[in-house]
Amino acid sequence: MNHQERPLAGRVALVAGATRGAGRAIAVELGRAGATVYATGRTTRDRVSEVGRSTETIEGTAELIDAAGGEGVAVPTDHLVPEQVRALTERIDADHGRLDVLVNDIWGGDHLLTFDQKVWEADLENGLRMLRLGIESHVITTHFAVPLLIRRPGGLLIEMTDGTTEYNGPRYREHFHYDLAKYAPLRMAFTLGEELKEKGCTAVALTPGFLRSEQMLEHFGVTEENWRDGIRTEPSFVIAESPLLVGRAAAALAADPEVHRFNGTSLSSGQLARVYDFTDADGSRPDAWRYIPEYLANPEVDAADYR
Repeated sequence: MNHQERPLAGRVALVAGATRGAGRAIAVELGRAGATVYATGRTTRDRVSEVGRSTETIEGTAELIDAAGGEGVAVPTDHLVPEQVRALTERIDADHGRLDVLVNDIWGGDHLLTFDQKVWEADLENGLRMLRLGIESHVITTHFAVPLLIRRPGGLLIEMTDGTTEYNGPRYREHFHYDLAKYAPLRMAFTLGEELKEKGCTAVALTPGFLRSEQMLEHFGVTEENWRDGIRTEPSFVIAESPLLVGRAAAALAADPEVHRFNGTSLSSGQLARVYDFTDADGSRPDAWRYIPEYLANPEVDAADYR
């Protein structure tokens, strides 16, 4: 492959939270573009995290990175334990002396979430755990990884979340703690953009649309092959996208020499599919964050117009 096909050759990336879903797809696509990718998380072939899913592991992600043509390095890491994150970044420094891309995709709080509960009804311990998983873990990882990222101009930090600033800002996400956990990375990207720009680096927030993650497919009782059967349960599932779309979005950002034009902003996979001219696995460009508000206002809108 030439440089155009492997634009991230020689680059080093850390995808924090790369066990499954968007994080796994991003790690694989960064590897496909030529990067060495450190894939971290809590579920390994020897140990399962509180999420309780043993089928997806960081070793499995590393193998997928290798198969895509990159170099995958699986490092078991609990990103709520500062000592573990410090050791991780020290290892990357010792191995390569650089970090070009940091993706904060740590979450793992869906099992704690029950929608349509008010703050006084929600379990407090579960709510605080969600905030730790979705906010504190990102802060800890940023603290230790950014000094390596800013060593060279051009570094990119991607804060992963659920929903754009335009969508999340005026809308209540139907659960107090979840709302906070998913809005915070948007603000982190803005703030980090201000702090990183003097170093010639860039921070953005990135969100997939209605993601057909492994867990979501199981929730709807479908597979990637027959996912459209889930539309019978939830009509808005018609706009769902595979994790590949957001993986390609992150890789396109990382390979863009002019990515700084997005500094501090909120981006979505559907939006970037148009900007960088890529598609999902089926050749479509689903744009959930345009579709969902219009679908809620008028369920008769045609999803084909948003793909």
